[in-house]
Amino acid sequence: MKKLETFIKNESTAGIVLIVVTLMALFLQNSPLSTYYNNFLHTHVEVRFGDLQIAKPLLLWVNDGLMAIFFFLIGLEVKREVLSGHLSSLSKVALPTIAAIGGMLVPALIYIAFNGSNSFALNGWAIPTATDIAFALGILSLLGSRVPVSLKIFLMALAIIDDLGAIVIIALFYTSELSFTSITVASISLIVLFIMNRLKVARKAAYILVGIILWVSVLKSGVHATLAGVALAFMIPLESKTEDGKSFSMLKEMEHGLHYWVAFLILPLFAFVNAGIDLKDISINEMTNSVPLGIALGLFIGKQLGVFGFSFIAIKLGLAKLPESSSWLQLYGVAVLTGIGFTMSLFVDSLAFNDTQIYHSADKLAILLGSFISGLVGYIILKKVLSIKGKS
Repeated sequence: MKKLETFIKNESTAGIVLIVVTLMALFLQNSPLSTYYNNFLHTHVEVRFGDLQIAKPLLLWVNDGLMAIFFFLIGLEVKREVLSGHLSSLSKVALPTIAAIGGMLVPALIYIAFNGSNSFALNGWAIPTATDIAFALGILSLLGSRVPVSLKIFLMALAIIDDLGAIVIIALFYTSELSFTSITVASISLIVLFIMNRLKVARKAAYILVGIILWVSVLKSGVHATLAGVALAFMIPLESKTEDGKSFSMLKEMEHGLHYWVAFLILPLFAFVNAGIDLKDISINEMTNSVPLGIALGLFIGKQLGVFGFSFIAIKLGLAKLPESSSWLQLYGVAVLTGIGFTMSLFVDSLAFNDTQIYHSADKLAILLGSFISGLVGYIILKKVLSIKGKS
């Protein structure tokens, strides 16, 4: 339980850092410093090894490279939770899984209802399906110890399952034309990693080396490079032994070692390079376009309806139980918080619309607004409900 509390505390602090970094990006983009900010985003970075060349602006190095490390951490968390954590039994996984499905399905349907007649706009159907665990737990932490631990566990498990759903969506719907040669190299890399896992290879460097080859081949294949991080994570052994026979968990050590880097460097840097929206070019008419409306309403209305509605049905049917020491209103407040899509929604947005300016950044502003309103309303509901409980 102490490790769980430490994890939640770290995620909460990271959420506050994300808020500060987002405000910085918005300020820079809408100030006389915007030229320097945009030059930073488009700084050309090139890595060459013989005939192999990877040349991208800094923005894409963050989105394709550093975010692969983020998804590697997500993969490690999912594997650990499934094997020995809060997703390791049917009774533990039932409620967050059902809630996560509702939280992805209903926002997608709302978005599609607004954009069903526009084939290009439909690419963004998955944008409002995401939940940002750092932001959501950050808001929850502001309420202190009054929040039942069971609710924090529910939100954390739901967000992890939500991230797993995002991984599947990216693999199935945001993959471009495939390179047979690169796919072959990636497949061989996965086979090598699997064999290493079965042979109980206990050297992190070996997994990292093959993992880099896997990432480069996936990057060149047409499949989004972040999926390489997830695939590598699933091949990391939970339990290993050193040469002198001592047992240790490579997976847990890697997860612990990466957590601070992801929470306090990778995600803030991602937010910094993606949240800089030029507000001067966005009009009221553009914000009432079907795409930003579908995103904002999908996050604020769709997520809470999906998460709470599916949870309510599951509990009433006896498929799951209400989190211990919590109430329906508290569960509803947490459901509203799941509408904080932020970093994950921005990431899916970059894939869906390929960072084009067709919507003049109204799509990204809709993500920020939908996330902000969800966080504010969720906080107000939970504060009121918890204060009533404290007095009774």
